[in-house]
Amino acid sequence: MDTAAAEWTSAGEPAGARRRAGRTVGAWAAGLLFAGVSVVVGCRIADSDGITPVPQLLAFMPWLLAPTGLGLLLALLARWRVGMVWGVLLLGCVAWFIEPYGKTSEPGGTPLAELRVMTSNVEFGRGTDALIPAVRRQKPDILFVEECEYGCSRALEDVFGGSRGVYPYREAVEGAGSDGSVIMSRFPLTGADGVHGTMGMPGAVADVDGHDVRLQLAHPMPPLPGQLGVWRRELGELRDYAAASEGPTILAGDFNASQDHAAFRHILDTGLRDGARLAGDARTPSWPARTTPTLGAQIDHVLVSEDFSANKATFLRITGTDHRALVVDLTLHRHE
Repeated sequence: MDTAAAEWTSAGEPAGARRRAGRTVGAWAAGLLFAGVSVVVGCRIADSDGITPVPQLLAFMPWLLAPTGLGLLLALLARWRVGMVWGVLLLGCVAWFIEPYGKTSEPGGTPLAELRVMTSNVEFGRGTDALIPAVRRQKPDILFVEECEYGCSRALEDVFGGSRGVYPYREAVEGAGSDGSVIMSRFPLTGADGVHGTMGMPGAVADVDGHDVRLQLAHPMPPLPGQLGVWRRELGELRDYAAASEGPTILAGDFNASQDHAAFRHILDTGLRDGARLAGDARTPSWPARTTPTLGAQIDHVLVSEDFSANKATFLRITGTDHRALVVDLTLHRHE
């Protein structure tokens, strides 16, 4: 009897030790996952974009549910009670912040005009050939094109421009690579000072059926490591433009920021509304369309003042670029 018990104990100890070691490893792995997610969530709670890699990770805030869920599973398997509570709290925070941000109240005035706005980043002009037939199909009234270098600018002018073209009016910042940007319109345009940035961001005032509408193309620097200061400053200049705007305003383009970035939320805090959210597409990804379109982030936006309602938003795949184009149908109302 004593001999059998001794043999059971000696055989059982290694198995128990392995289980304890496995639980320890699982707890450590869960803790590392929770720590990483906690840094990002902490910055979101503090209304800060933090430092690299936090701004880059904030763009994919909804997908933090995956590492948090994995960490919670590991904590459960490891029977780590503190980790279980930590994981549940993190899941709640991430789920809370997935909710769309910004105002959604609809204007109550009389409808004055309907217009379709389209924005597309053609990635150094590479998506120009695919953008042209998309424009023909969608027939936007106002077209914003980012990273429209010299060749792209000439192609759009040749196809759509000129006094008899579909878009006889345009404002542009000509440039190579990502520096060029163009606004084209079927409505008459008056030139306006655009927001200063590293890349071109032209501005204009459109005469929409007798009503002045301020237009501003957005294309700040992306939040690259070592360039966060430039990114914040240029988003801040877009915020200043929005805060100073009076009357109907459309601010559209590639913002290189999502609603999970504090710098972008500060633009919405001026009173502008996100057209895609108004139309029910607050979380539809627009980038990177080429590699992980389903798991991407919405960084291309059409922001409008409270004078507009948004009836429909459509995201389009444009071959040659890593951005989806965004088309938003708007109604301009008399502000009352």
